[in-house]
Amino acid sequence: MYTEKVMDHFQNPRNMGEVEDADGVGEVGNPQCGDVMRITIKVDDEERIEDVKFKTLGCGAAIATSSMVTEMAKGKTLDEAEEISKKSVADALGGLPPQKMHCSNLASDGLKKAIEDYRSRS
Repeated sequence: MYTEKVMDHFQNPRNMGEVEDADGVGEVGNPQCGDVMRITIKVDDEERIEDVKFKTLGCGAAIATSSMVTEMAKGKTLDEAEEISKKSVADALGGLPPQKMHCSNLASDGLKKAIEDYRSRS
């Protein structure tokens, strides 16, 4: 059902936790499945994501997509990071079952909310 890459990011999640003194925080949830995700970012002077971490309560796909989105966003400018889509997250993981695509949507939405939060504070 899951690709090797999904299983790797689920069993060995990258960037799990919370950025201290975060510049932006994004929280999203899906009431249908109960997944809840929090993404925190640290932004440098050039508006690049210097650090990004996640906390996710949810299924294996939710954890894997959270891990992957943080890997994809780190080092990118805010504008580049905003372009990370649910499809690009799923593709980077080698695909997700159709019933789990909402998980990749949550991860990219959480990142976008963290960026929005950062911009609202600036």
